Amino acid sequence: MEPSEDQKLADEWAAALGEDPDAPEIDVDEVMSAQLDELEDTSEQSSLSDDERRKIDSILDIPVTISMEVGRSQISIRNLLQLNQGSVVELERLAGESLDVLVNGTLIAHGEVVVVNDKFGIRLTDVISQTERIKKLR
Repeated sequence: MEPSEDQKLADEWAAALGEDPDAPEIDVDEVMSAQLDELEDTSEQSSLSDDERRKIDSILDIPVTISMEVGRSQISIRNLLQLNQGSVVELERLAGESLDVLVNGTLIAHGEVVVVNDKFGIRLTDVISQTERIKKLR
């Protein structure tokens, strides 16, 4: 029997925290269900206990990978092996459509490409609500 998505997530957190022997024990479900709006309001933040603040602080410094996806395409292995410099792969997304912004593979926003000081960036045009993002993490 395969473990549930919640159990897989809890196991991943446990493995990540297991790398640091000084890391406090954290109930992943408790932290995941915390209202993020409460954390942003400094008047409510002072009402958090030291234990709650420590739990929250311990996850705020966990690194995540943010990526932008221009589009996708499915091709056969035969065609994949024939790709070389100069090949063009048609994507399923239309020109001018917004890009997907993913954090650890989970969609969190849509945006458009911008150039700042000769570097690419992304301007977020639509951010998925905090509630929806938390639901997707489960």
